[in-house]
Amino acid sequence: MIEITPVLDNKNGKPLYIQLANYIKQEILSGRIKPKEKLPSKRNLSNYLGLSLNTIQSAYEQLCAEGYIESKPRKGLFVTTFDNDIIFNQRDFEKLESKSKQVQVNAKIDFNSGKVDLEHFPYAIWRKLTIQSLYEDQGELFYNGNPQGELLLREQIAAYLFASRGVRCSAEQIIIGAGTQVLIGLLCMLIGKEHIYALENPGFHRTRKTLQDLGVHTVSIPLDEDGMNINQLKNTNANVVYVTPSHQFPYGMIMPISRRMDLLKWAEEKNGYIIEDDYDGEYRYKGKPIPSLQGLDTKENVVYLGTFSKSLIPSIRISYMVLPSSLMKKYQEHFTIYKQTVSRLHQDTLYRFMKNGLWQSHLNKMRTLYRKKHSTLMLAVKNYLGEKVNIIGEKSGLHIVLEVKNSMEEDELINTAMNVGVKVYPLSIYYNGTIGSLGCRILLGFGGVSETEINTGIRLLKEAWKL
Repeated sequence: MIEITPVLDNKNGKPLYIQLANYIKQEILSGRIKPKEKLPSKRNLSNYLGLSLNTIQSAYEQLCAEGYIESKPRKGLFVTTFDNDIIFNQRDFEKLESKSKQVQVNAKIDFNSGKVDLEHFPYAIWRKLTIQSLYEDQGELFYNGNPQGELLLREQIAAYLFASRGVRCSAEQIIIGAGTQVLIGLLCMLIGKEHIYALENPGFHRTRKTLQDLGVHTVSIPLDEDGMNINQLKNTNANVVYVTPSHQFPYGMIMPISRRMDLLKWAEEKNGYIIEDDYDGEYRYKGKPIPSLQGLDTKENVVYLGTFSKSLIPSIRISYMVLPSSLMKKYQEHFTIYKQTVSRLHQDTLYRFMKNGLWQSHLNKMRTLYRKKHSTLMLAVKNYLGEKVNIIGEKSGLHIVLEVKNSMEEDELINTAMNVGVKVYPLSIYYNGTIGSLGCRILLGFGGVSETEINTGIRLLKEAWKL
């Protein structure tokens, strides 16, 4: 039985069943009680806590009504599956509580920014290459490999980055890791926890949480129309900065060349580092590509981060970082003791995929596909929502921010959309600290939905939001 041990207070003023329901909610939201986990029966929990069956019954009914748990006939009560992008921070329980009520309705159309188009993934080719990796290496891949990752894959990544993003590096500068958060943790040890890290606000909440959990001092820098506000950055003591210049997350602006040069100058003067996260730089719909910060850097102040999560599949968990020589030397001296976190089999399969030209073909196909989806989304928004909305960050990437002019707040936009079977996402979770009113803005990802679903989803949003 799950250990449920609340501290209940008869003098609290709240009924015991409400206290118990709130306790279980917090345990679910914090992750201590997992999605799909079975809860104790009413009788068992009644005996364990010394509470009446009526109290347990009322608490469970309250949780069912709010969508935290569900009853399965002849099986029992189970925790509902929540979206990880909604439940992320215990410090704002009330905000999470209101957003989590979305789970009461099953979404037919999910505009999740973390999803990609899986229908066009080359399953047969990937399976064939995986089998080749297994048989041709005769089990060699079952042993631990290079802590930096497979050399052959790193060589392919280096060649691709130079050709597509203007990143100048060798395979020896690349470290492969199982996702951005893993690499940020290693990078934090390399650079040092004593430094002050500046982060975009709003910005990628998982990076912020990783740094905070490591005990690093962070400062939040607001954005302007070109990205992170440099003047605000200069007014801090930060000497490390994390940015998403190719497609700012979540607002989507592309940092112009003038701002990039200002940021490089700041890093040089501070003798600090810029962490450039190019999480979906492959997808762009307007304007000419701007060289990466790393490609513009002449003083070796930039760490470049990239991932295959958006361009291939999220679950493959292959990301990488390109280190300048000073950090590479430190890595070689002190950090090769940390073993590689990505399966050698997946690395070798990806190497073969890239070497045979299949990666570039797949990427070109996905660019064409996402460009069509992007056009469909823009047209649907124009036709159904018209001047009742503003689109923010539509020039690149796989998501947009939608500002809705109907006086609804974020929670109401999300909940009314769920009522018609459409799932949209909050913008507020990407802010740090007190932010005041955001107005009516939500996040729409379009990578994982079909063109038909995009059109239907936007039409349903028009109905839900009464536009």
